[in-house]
Amino acid sequence: MNKETLIEVHNRIKPFIHKTPVLSSSLINEMVGADIVFKCENFQKMGAFKMRGAANAILSLSKEERQRGVVTHSSGNFAQAVSLAAQKLNVKAYIVMPENAPQVKKDGVKTYQGEIIECESTPQARETTANRIKEEKGASFLHPSNQDEVIYGNSTAAMELLDEYPNLDMILTPVGGGGLIAGTALAAHYFSDNCKVIGGEPMEADDAYRSLFSGKIETNNSFHTVADGLRTHLGDRNFPIIQKYVDKIIRVEEDEIINAMQLIWERMKIIIEPSCAVPFAALLKNKQEFKNKKIGIILSGGNVDVKNLPF
Repeated sequence: MNKETLIEVHNRIKPFIHKTPVLSSSLINEMVGADIVFKCENFQKMGAFKMRGAANAILSLSKEERQRGVVTHSSGNFAQAVSLAAQKLNVKAYIVMPENAPQVKKDGVKTYQGEIIECESTPQARETTANRIKEEKGASFLHPSNQDEVIYGNSTAAMELLDEYPNLDMILTPVGGGGLIAGTALAAHYFSDNCKVIGGEPMEADDAYRSLFSGKIETNNSFHTVADGLRTHLGDRNFPIIQKYVDKIIRVEEDEIINAMQLIWERMKIIIEPSCAVPFAALLKNKQEFKNKKIGIILSGGNVDVKNLPF
């Protein structure tokens, strides 16, 4: 893996993704006392950064593999990303979704002609169901966060951000399965001089925070977080990258997530989902640490059920 690999990946997926805008708010800058830019992946195709990794993963398959289709398990955003990328490339997509996934995300998958197979809401049930389809259909399994092609695709959001703002001191992302922060860390390593990468994580699902301390992949016993995209744990492909290149992870409480989300809706007039607000909540919580710094925040997605807002 090197810088050239990431440039190749970016060029490969460019026809299938949006180059998303970077926005800022002078009011938010004043509140925090820092210079903040938001990379708006909520404006990405299907509404989240996941389109980048999904497109790269499917484009990396052989012609024969594409003919047999792809399968993934996801609570929502990666499900929609794989469905849309597959639809654009004429590939059949089987999507394993927990039965309690937000209806808005299930509807999104159907819009892109993905075939939904429901399962219980546990990581074990997801994997068992996905494996069954892989065996039955010969479909290629795409992992939402723990697969090299997905991680490299994800890195392109931070690559674009650093291309526009090369002097950032740090980039913040949410941490769920670890695919976005790992990709972001690779981009910062290869395309910046000294930009740190920091993760934001809910207290209620702080497995990555604990994993960095213990040196092994920890799991969660509780998933009671409004940040539904962050209820997953790290994997063996992204964890070593995170260990090596991520500076630290900051944990935030549920009310801090909701407050940060509401602030972005109100001040920036854009729709973000709760998971997306987590790194911004981390910044608001630790203003002193970020004072006078140039900061990039990746707004990971905007697929939120507007009939069911937390504020």
